[in-house]
Amino acid sequence: MCSPAELADALPYLLGFRPDDSVVMVALHGERGRFGGRLRLGIPPVSEEWPDVCALLAETLLTGSSKRGARPDGVVLFFCQDPAPGETAREVMERLQPLAQTLRLACGRLEMPVHEALCISDGRFWSYCCPDPRCCPPDGTPLALPGTSVMAAAATYAGIEVRGSLRQMEARFASLTGDCADEQERALDAAAFALVPRILRDADCEGVRQETLELTGRLVRRFDEAPPVPGRAESDARDDTLLTAEEAAAVIIGLQDRTTRDRAAEWMEGPQAPAVLRVWRAVARRCVPPYTEHATAPVTLAGWVAWSIGDHPEARVALSRALGLDPRYLFAQLLHRACNEGLDPEPLRNCLRREQADRALRTAVRAETAATRVEAAAPTAEEERPRRAARRGGRPGGPVAGTGPGGPTGPAGRPRVRRRSVAREVRDRQEGSQ
Repeated sequence: MCSPAELADALPYLLGFRPDDSVVMVALHGERGRFGGRLRLGIPPVSEEWPDVCALLAETLLTGSSKRGARPDGVVLFFCQDPAPGETAREVMERLQPLAQTLRLACGRLEMPVHEALCISDGRFWSYCCPDPRCCPPDGTPLALPGTSVMAAAATYAGIEVRGSLRQMEARFASLTGDCADEQERALDAAAFALVPRILRDADCEGVRQETLELTGRLVRRFDEAPPVPGRAESDARDDTLLTAEEAAAVIIGLQDRTTRDRAAEWMEGPQAPAVLRVWRAVARRCVPPYTEHATAPVTLAGWVAWSIGDHPEARVALSRALGLDPRYLFAQLLHRACNEGLDPEPLRNCLRREQADRALRTAVRAETAATRVEAAAPTAEEERPRRAARRGGRPGGPVAGTGPGGPTGPAGRPRVRRRSVAREVRDRQEGSQ
């Protein structure tokens, strides 16, 4: 990259989307300025917060880059925000100039020189570092048309896709509106009334977990059998028709249990992973007010699946949204930090695989133990003969008590002997113990 224009054009390809209302930091390494770690944060609306936020951003970029083994040799800054009603793009640039200067000083204190700082607004860009009006005119420079630059060609060749704007990506997790929202709210009220007391009772909680996971598994299979249609908005709209309000409500309330959520996180790989991601998006969209905060669990799970299958842009967007819904949600905090630091998700996948295998083993052991107890409780042949004799009135081979006249008989007057299977015996004993 040799000019501010090339840097401005490269930004969507560095992130995988066009950032809205964002501060973006990109670390540079080596003499040739190789791109390293990237950091994005929404622009704080209160200017009094800018010094603290800038210091935290600079420290976070330095710490994350150092953990990956290379301290940044420089930084490139981007400030992206469209004009408010009645505001011009140039006024946006002037309003954000103190923020840019504060962040440049914060990076300088940590010995990370800022090589370029660009403001991008309403299809134009300005440089905060270049005072020459011949290359950086006061009214800004128009951005290149999407897909027409050398960077766009190189990104296409490398298989890098720009997903659209940040707002468009966040909209995939936004709550439904209109009549669908009213119907979903009623379903959530009913599900909460029915399931929350069961979740709070230890005796019933495991049953709710199994029901939630079984229902989610059916939804995954249903989504997997209906491949996405062209266009993200169109595909999401079709996915919204693949589950009912009652199904979505049951999954949403069930996922509020941490153990259920952790077991659902085990669906993070394999050929059905894209369908799982679509299910979590669709469930998140069903978290309508006043249940908006309930979307934290499915949105976090969507971020985890996206990160696990290598879709880092969607993972960062989803996890950022989850923390926006609930900043204290520990699972989202840990995943967001790990994703931003460029860590490998494989250790967490291994942990979940082991947990799944251990649980399957425990289930098999319990089933085997129960079968052994039933077999031990069943009478042997030697024990059964005296009992049969007692039922026949004490005479071996005599008629069964209660047969004959006034008693049940089979064809040709033969006595009908009732036989009970072991499964029925087990079921009766379980019912009797409940």
